[in-house]
Amino acid sequence: MLNRYQEAMKKIMAKYFSGIREAEEKNMIPYKSEQGHWIASPFDGNSWWTGGFYPALMWQFLSAGGDGRFRAEALRTEKLLTDEFRTFTYLNHDVGFMYLLSCGADAKITGSVQAKTDTLHAASLLMGRFNPAGFIRAWNHPSQAGFAIIDCMMNLSILFRASRETGDPRFSNTARIHADTTLREFLRGDGSVSHIVEFDPSTGSKVREHAGQGYALGSQWSRGQAWGLYGFTLAHMNTGENRYLDAAEKIAANFISHIRPDGLTDCDFCQPAGVERLDNIAGAVAACGLMELSRVTGKKEYMDAALKLVDGMLDHCCDYSDSIRGVLTHCTASYHDDAAGRHTNITYGDYFLVEALAKLNGTDPMLWL
Repeated sequence: MLNRYQEAMKKIMAKYFSGIREAEEKNMIPYKSEQGHWIASPFDGNSWWTGGFYPALMWQFLSAGGDGRFRAEALRTEKLLTDEFRTFTYLNHDVGFMYLLSCGADAKITGSVQAKTDTLHAASLLMGRFNPAGFIRAWNHPSQAGFAIIDCMMNLSILFRASRETGDPRFSNTARIHADTTLREFLRGDGSVSHIVEFDPSTGSKVREHAGQGYALGSQWSRGQAWGLYGFTLAHMNTGENRYLDAAEKIAANFISHIRPDGLTDCDFCQPAGVERLDNIAGAVAACGLMELSRVTGKKEYMDAALKLVDGMLDHCCDYSDSIRGVLTHCTASYHDDAAGRHTNITYGDYFLVEALAKLNGTDPMLWL
């Protein structure tokens, strides 16, 4: 008899399998689902930062025993992403998200030499964004030359992987420098993290912080907290450095203290009382990070918190009907609506829920390493 996590994975796999044809016919990478249909990314076409999560879902399903059609769909969308290498203009620090979870997953699972080469290409693009003043530049607008964001902690894994595969320490050295800058300038005394920090691009001195996708300057955008939690956990797993583990545990303690009684996650931990604005993506990301943190430290409290988050999503926010193509509801891209989606199904929310289920079911290929 299947347990609830195996049953949930089975249902999600079946739903995504039924949605492959629409994505193929539209030759698209699904970003979100509304009114029973897939919707493409809201900005930048296939260079939009979330493109890697849909093929990553396909690789997760294949690893969980899914049909070979998942592999074909992963490769179809991987090609759309590698075509963006030539476009180049819109690519930014999120090439880690885009290509580690697509080409990197392909290389890891199938051994494809071309996919390995494409992953190293993406790692080299990320290296090209490194400012020797001490950080990886986030975005491309001339006014944002000094901007770095907490999300980039997740992108560092492609650099660590590149060093392992090439024997060249430049990639991992860059990742460590950026992680150390993030540790110094983003982590607050209460265990929360800032979303955006602006540096002087010439000197590396901190200029100011920006509110970013959270409620307000100085608040706690929950997905930013989750990126920090999982990102520093991965930095520790890649390096063995205890300073990164200490940071992950501090962020985890703060995140756990804000999990709602129903296991769901507010969009910002400082949002006004009475405002019902959820972001289950944050809870799903944090659940994955907490499971890895529990495995690394042996502390049961992290697994307990992860299960509370997963159970909350399964109990309250999974829609297996035909009203949406995806599953996880109440996903929110930004506290102040930026047209990328509020209280809707967003594909990368599904990805992290599936990754969490895969960890619980023992099928996770751990695409981040």
